[in-house]
Amino acid sequence: MAMSEETLSSESIFKGCIVELSRDTVRLEDGSEAVREVIHHPGGVCVAAFDAQDCLLMVRQFRYPYKAELLEIPAGKREPGEDPAECGRRELEEETGAQAEIFRPLGRLYPTPGYVDEIIYLYYAKKLSYTEQRLDEGEFLSVERVPFSRALEMVLSGEILDAKTQVAVLKLAQLRQRGEV
Repeated sequence: MAMSEETLSSESIFKGCIVELSRDTVRLEDGSEAVREVIHHPGGVCVAAFDAQDCLLMVRQFRYPYKAELLEIPAGKREPGEDPAECGRRELEEETGAQAEIFRPLGRLYPTPGYVDEIIYLYYAKKLSYTEQRLDEGEFLSVERVPFSRALEMVLSGEILDAKTQVAVLKLAQLRQRGEV
């Protein structure tokens, strides 16, 4: 049985620089109606990039919603209509100064499917060369090189809290075990 909800109406509640919030009325499978609040986001990318010593390039930055510094793989917001791979290459270079000869998709994830329509595309990168870091205005971060085995330990021990980083590291650990990367 296919499940679905039919949108009956949609009202924009808030429109900001990055997200928009709508309140939608939907018809459920049993014919009743319900309200759904949805945050619309253009989506993003993250890149698990490895240097020649098998260290993962990571960025440490302050994340305002949590009032804390987080260690994450490089990531960023897609521009409307932007190709995810191009966005990933751009973000990797902007945040770390690295360009990758090998750049492969690892899939995509829905970070919070209950109320956000964001899609994050994951990439794997290696054979890096370096140019210059070009951070966006108002962006402050430091680049850290973390041995992959240590990054995996940090995910498993709860030291790395960022979901996209956890997914990428765990996925790569499994792909490495299978000999696929």
